[in-house]
Amino acid sequence: MVKDAEHIRLPSLYLCIGMDILGMLTYLIPFMAEWADVLWAPLSAYVFYRSFGGRTGRVGAVINFIEEALPFLDVIPTFTIAYFYQRMYLRKSVNV
Repeated sequence: MVKDAEHIRLPSLYLCIGMDILGMLTYLIPFMAEWADVLWAPLSAYVFYRSFGGRTGRVGAVINFIEEALPFLDVIPTFTIAYFYQRMYLRKSVNV
């Protein structure tokens, strides 16, 4: 069974897609995209951590922060990838 199942959460797919779209919207602001990411990266990482919880939330928040803070990586849908990873992980743990 899952070691810390009470800390593992699965946010809605709509939330995950929405957060990924918000992260990509900074490209619509000419010359401000990477400056907006400086503000968006910590907020996005915090939402990621609170949304997923557990180990996925901790590790994913760090990856999400790096992805949002570094230039040109905003197109990676970190939240959506984590959603499907978490869903697969939870499904495996239930079917043990």
